[in-house]
Amino acid sequence: MADLKISTRNSRFQLLEALTRNRNHRLREHRFVVQGVRPISQAIEHGWTLLTVIHDAERSLSSWARDVLKQAPETISMSSALLAELAEKDEGATEILAVVAMPEDELSRIPVPADFLGMVFDRPTQPGNIGAILRSMDALGGQGLIVSGHAADPYDPKSVRASTGSLFATPVVRTASGGPVFDWVRDIRARGIPLTLVATDEHGDVDVWDYDFTQPSLVLIGNETGGLARGWREAADVMVRVPMVGAASSLNASNAATLMLYEAARQRAARPVDRRGGLS
Repeated sequence: MADLKISTRNSRFQLLEALTRNRNHRLREHRFVVQGVRPISQAIEHGWTLLTVIHDAERSLSSWARDVLKQAPETISMSSALLAELAEKDEGATEILAVVAMPEDELSRIPVPADFLGMVFDRPTQPGNIGAILRSMDALGGQGLIVSGHAADPYDPKSVRASTGSLFATPVVRTASGGPVFDWVRDIRARGIPLTLVATDEHGDVDVWDYDFTQPSLVLIGNETGGLARGWREAADVMVRVPMVGAASSLNASNAATLMLYEAARQRAARPVDRRGGLS
């Protein structure tokens, strides 16, 4: 297999740079950049498609990196300085980067067992919060995350890094609005799963620990500054709140999401439910 060499900021380098800096370029190319041992390993383990692997031309590679190179249809040797620029790290800190194919934004990618636990993040502005929520969902048993509206990009390098590889284990699907999600929810209910939409709000009617999270639930988390849009509020079956003391009026979105997921995991561990009868 030929190994392309890049030692200057040529046109190919600029295209790779655009994948890290420009969400529109990522969308057009249907690919994104991944760095780090665990994220790249998770991408491979969960069957994501490696398109290109870029490696430091000026250092001896680890056995792990050499194994990854063997799995890519294209490899690129890049100078240490340019690789550091692409990775936004100090020179010599990055061994390899991977360019990975982006999956389609199809709600059918999210599995729906009988005790489904999923989440909608409405118009997030911070990609790091998306990655952090994916990490919590992976750790606490969530089946999938929907990012709705004009929002930060789940495939932004900040989101990918914050997920520490959980992006590849937990489906994330983008929708332009709530419409496709509402249709998806209706279809799930028509198939016999009584899915409840659980909105989070500081003025909610039910304390988080009083809501029964052992039932199939789609938790709705609002924008970091404006909260949930009106359409999501109106669609919600229940509004839950996190009782708080002190001067804080609200929690960070990823903290609130993690708290909901943890409470669901706690309740489900205490009262196991039958997972049969879900959708694959």
